[in-house]
Amino acid sequence: MSTIEEAAPSGRTEAPKGERVADWADGRLGIYNFGFLARKVFPEHWSFMFGEIALYSFIILILTGTWLTLFFDPSMAETVYNGPYVPLQGIPMSQAYASTVEISFEVRGGLFIRQLHHWSALIMIAALCAHTLRHFLTGAFRKPREVNWLIGFVILVLVILEGFVGYSLPDDLLSGTGLRIAEGVTLAIPVVGTYATLFLFGGEYPGTDIVPRFYGLHILLIPGIMLALTVIHLILVFYHKHTQFRGPGRTENNVVGQPLMPHYTAKAGGFFFLVSGVLALLAGIAQINPVWTYGPYRSDQISQGSQPDWYMGFLEGSLRAMPAWEWTVPGGYTVSFGVLIPAVILPTVMMLVLGLWPFLEAWITGDKEEHHLLDRPRDHPARTAFGCAFVALYLVLLFGGANDILAERFHLSLNQITWAVRIGFFLVPALTYVITRRICLGLQLRDRDKLLHGRETGKIKRLPHGEFVEVHARLDRGQEYMLLSRQIPEPLPAPAAEHDGVSNPQARKQMLRHRLSHWLHAGQVPKPTPQEMRQALEHLDHAAGGHGSANGHGSANGHGSANGHGSANGHGSSQGQLETGRQPSLHGREPDQEQH
Repeated sequence: MSTIEEAAPSGRTEAPKGERVADWADGRLGIYNFGFLARKVFPEHWSFMFGEIALYSFIILILTGTWLTLFFDPSMAETVYNGPYVPLQGIPMSQAYASTVEISFEVRGGLFIRQLHHWSALIMIAALCAHTLRHFLTGAFRKPREVNWLIGFVILVLVILEGFVGYSLPDDLLSGTGLRIAEGVTLAIPVVGTYATLFLFGGEYPGTDIVPRFYGLHILLIPGIMLALTVIHLILVFYHKHTQFRGPGRTENNVVGQPLMPHYTAKAGGFFFLVSGVLALLAGIAQINPVWTYGPYRSDQISQGSQPDWYMGFLEGSLRAMPAWEWTVPGGYTVSFGVLIPAVILPTVMMLVLGLWPFLEAWITGDKEEHHLLDRPRDHPARTAFGCAFVALYLVLLFGGANDILAERFHLSLNQITWAVRIGFFLVPALTYVITRRICLGLQLRDRDKLLHGRETGKIKRLPHGEFVEVHARLDRGQEYMLLSRQIPEPLPAPAAEHDGVSNPQARKQMLRHRLSHWLHAGQVPKPTPQEMRQALEHLDHAAGGHGSANGHGSANGHGSANGHGSANGHGSSQGQLETGRQPSLHGREPDQEQH
């Protein structure tokens, strides 16, 4: 028999205020249902920090940009400067330039915030480029992350555009030169170029509307789109789960790492303050964009050695390297190929190749599987070589944009540097591709050698006849598993020209895919077979146990050598088992698992 005892009404206690507030919020927002996010697991690797650096720089940009809007005057109305900077006193200038100089010299902390804003923009673009390159080289763009790759690519393009627009706002002589180039590039677009220029500048260049229009784009439209895309990008990262490199316990269905709360949050918070500190240090000690030395913009002037920010240097280099080709079509219309090809067609092709690469590779290989494990760059030599060649092409154009600076500082001929850029545009990417691919294949051979012969221990043994040999040891089981779990995709087979006397209507397309897949995947170094691994591990285990001869070439009885080379007869024992650091069983484990 059981009894139920009820507390007296006077004995009941009211819930704490914090609990009542939490219950009220949960009843309207359902916050308790999001508790699983606290245990969301994130893997650890140094290359994952590039995206975080870009995100934290974006936060600093928003904060400093909000502060700068309180003092900047986006007007092109003319005024006469009478501020404390003596070299500019009495010079006519726009209100935009005057307010920029005022922020730099008269507003407390203004120069520091200006430079912090500018440095944050440069670091953010650099981090996004490195982040994109990391995704490309490791294959993180594959299914199901193609859309997220496109979102990240659009963010990168918007950040570059945002940087150029913000760079043009001070209306100084250097930024005005960049605007002049932008006007020329827009005019070079056939048919619509003239109309686009009139729409952009509000009339004849330079007009009085470009700075106010760029100001609205810079502080509202582009940042708003970037912020929305960043939120979607992070949501998709949560939804798809973070990618990770191969290793023991890591499969396509789980994530091994640290949970969001409290480990990852604490690390991310500390890293945010570290990035902020480095940016603040740069802003405090490294001068950037001293607009007061350039003077206000005048369309009839240009300063010697004008250079844009680094992310626009490739466009400057392509324009300087391209010959001044023109073609007059019937009707008297002139097409300026000297501007159209390097500043419109080339950047468009580069962006299309980069943005559509996930879909191109999936079409070439016919791969429709989901991929959550990353590739090491060496495991895909053609893709890695293509990415490095792309970077090499960018760097050649970047140096071409500084041909006048290089000629002055190193006492070289400007024409010779320009011709070197023209030749290097074709030669350097090709050499980079060949060299990078050979390096990747060499690293694959080295990995295979480590699996079969062990790692170098640094221990030297002297043989009875005086020879010195180095002792090899078996790899760590985790590293062994990582090397053996490498996936080697096979090229598509060659299509049949006909079947039962009927010609194949898809023969050309299939042959193109066959050749491209052969370029992308053929020629890789194969992994050791189970038989080879069994023999190698037998010999390494015998060597570790002290059996085998001292000279490292195996004794007559078939035992292994001290350095891990094979026995005299080259055969392992019949009872030898393959121990390759196999992945432990994952039964009963959650898809996301914490690393202990």
